[in-house]
Amino acid sequence: MTLSQTVAEAPVKNVSETILKGVRPNIVQSIRAFRVQDLQDAAQAMGHHFLYANIANAQSKQDVLDLIGQQFMLTVAVGKNFDSLYDSMTDPVHKSGPQPGFIVVLEHIPAHAKFDKEAREQLLDIFRDTADYWGDRKIPFRCFYSFSVARAAHTSKGDHAQLSSNPPTSGIELLTENGEKMPTDKLLDISPQALRMSSPFNAGYWTTA
Repeated sequence: MTLSQTVAEAPVKNVSETILKGVRPNIVQSIRAFRVQDLQDAAQAMGHHFLYANIANAQSKQDVLDLIGQQFMLTVAVGKNFDSLYDSMTDPVHKSGPQPGFIVVLEHIPAHAKFDKEAREQLLDIFRDTADYWGDRKIPFRCFYSFSVARAAHTSKGDHAQLSSNPPTSGIELLTENGEKMPTDKLLDISPQALRMSSPFNAGYWTTA
C-alpha cells in the first residue's frame, strides 16, 4: 500500500475529534491560543480546504487585497475593493461544485496609519459576511486572525545595550482583537511557503491533484 493510498483511505474525522471542538462552524475569531499548524492539521483531518495568508508586509488596502488574492490563489481577480474579495470567495466557488468546508487563517493583519481600525474592521466584516454566506448553505467556514504592529524604531541608549545582548526575533508584535499582546513563545514562525496550501479557488490545482 502506497502512502497516497493510505491518505486517501484515511477516514475523515468529525469536528469533535479535532481541536475545533466547541468552535462554531461559521465564525470569524481571533486565533488566540490556536497554532497555525494545528489548524492546518484539523482541516486535513476533516477534509476541509485550508487557506492561509500572512499580510504583515502590507502597507495599504491594495497590498492587503493583493496578498490575500495571491496566497489564497484566487482565480477571480480581487480588484481594488473589499466587495470584490467577498465575490471571489463566494458565488464562483459555490458554482464550481460541492465544497466540504473551509478553515482560513489571516496572520499579521497590519495595524498602522495606512490600514487603520476602520479598514481592519471592513476586512473582517468581509470574512464575516463570507462565513454567513457559506453558513446559509450549511458549509463550515471558520476564519482565524491576528493583528500585527511595527515596533518602535527609536530606543534609548540603555535599550540599545539590552537589545545587543537580547536581539528581537521579529519586527512585529501580535495583538488580539482587544489589543492585548499575545505571548510570542506560543507563535510559529511559518511563512506561506512553509505551509502546504490547499485552495478551492485554483481550478488547475484540483483538476491536476
